[in-house]
Amino acid sequence: MSNLSAIKKPIAEEIKAYHKVFRKTIRSKVPLLDIIMKYILKTKGKEIRPIIVMYSAKMMGGIGESTYYAATLIELLHTATLVHDDVVDDSNKRRGLFSINALWKNKIAVLAGDYLLSKGLLLAVETNNHHLLEFVAKATRDMSEGELLQIEKARKLDISEDVYFEIIRKKTASLLASCFATGALSTITDGEAVEKLWRVGELTGIAFQIMDDLLDYKKTSVTGKPSGIDIKEKKITLPLIYLMNNSAKADKKKIIRIIKRKNQDTKSVQLLINQVQESGGIDYARQKMMEYKNNAIKLLHEFPDNEARQALEQIIEFTISRKS
Repeated sequence: MSNLSAIKKPIAEEIKAYHKVFRKTIRSKVPLLDIIMKYILKTKGKEIRPIIVMYSAKMMGGIGESTYYAATLIELLHTATLVHDDVVDDSNKRRGLFSINALWKNKIAVLAGDYLLSKGLLLAVETNNHHLLEFVAKATRDMSEGELLQIEKARKLDISEDVYFEIIRKKTASLLASCFATGALSTITDGEAVEKLWRVGELTGIAFQIMDDLLDYKKTSVTGKPSGIDIKEKKITLPLIYLMNNSAKADKKKIIRIIKRKNQDTKSVQLLINQVQESGGIDYARQKMMEYKNNAIKLLHEFPDNEARQALEQIIEFTISRKS
């Protein structure tokens, strides 16, 4: 976290200005909705996405009023998807605190997520920032498609490496891509540069998700063993795909049987984790993650070297070195 604190420092005043816009935007005259929005403000995470928006704008020219709207728009979308995700995943916790659906039930959580999305759209329209909507709409579409593709594939457990990358490109990387793109778009009109920054974000997002996969195999402080949550939730991640691709047909069937039928059995899950580690699946995923991260930085280096570009590079490094 200290690493992220240092990254935030040069734009501390701009972050304050963005917070004002965000707080003002989510206010509601409906008392229940206002209570929920205040709870959301209390439980905000690292805010990596708005920071990327601001540094992207700073690198390309400067942070202005339009940048605060872009950062707010992105964070509204991100928060809405988190609220909806908790409903989809039937999750009661978010960042160690109760999720919206745990406190107010699914119906209200879905409507609160819809409210956040609508506020983002209205903000762009009311402030004449229609040009920002294209990238945000694209990310929203991709995230929905990615989630549904994952659900569809999880039924048959037939996820190839290509399909896996397609899922995470849509589900995770598209939102980070829109952070880089809208930040630049809030200060420049050069379409080619904006598209290139979209790609930087996409590569970063893919590396970010692979890191997320790897964290599932990291020993937890509570049990001293990996959590294996992804396996328990029947999620096919890159280390597991590597194991399946490098297993004999009969062994592959056994792996699928564990994920389908014994995914709540601690011994079976631990056995599968051991197999992934022994197969070289962790090393393979880490190598792929580094490839995507290095390609993101390489592309970023095509932009002028300044303090903002260096901060974006630090953020890219942070996404793959985080512990949670």
